[in-house]
Amino acid sequence: MSETITVEGMSCAGCEGTVEDALAEVPGVESASADRTTDSASVEGEADTEALVRAVADAGYDAQA
Repeated sequence: MSETITVEGMSCAGCEGTVEDALAEVPGVESASADRTTDSASVEGEADTEALVRAVADAGYDAQA
């Protein structure tokens, strides 16, 4: 399954890495990719959407499904 969530507040490659790392820690995530130019993150796997949003929020960014 592929899912894309909106992530606001990323301003650099380091921010993208932080979001990707946070998403990678969520159970069920096989891979994650963040893109600051589109304010989004894409996830491959079977993770719970709310868990993805919560992980990004815990990392300090605004996220919504």
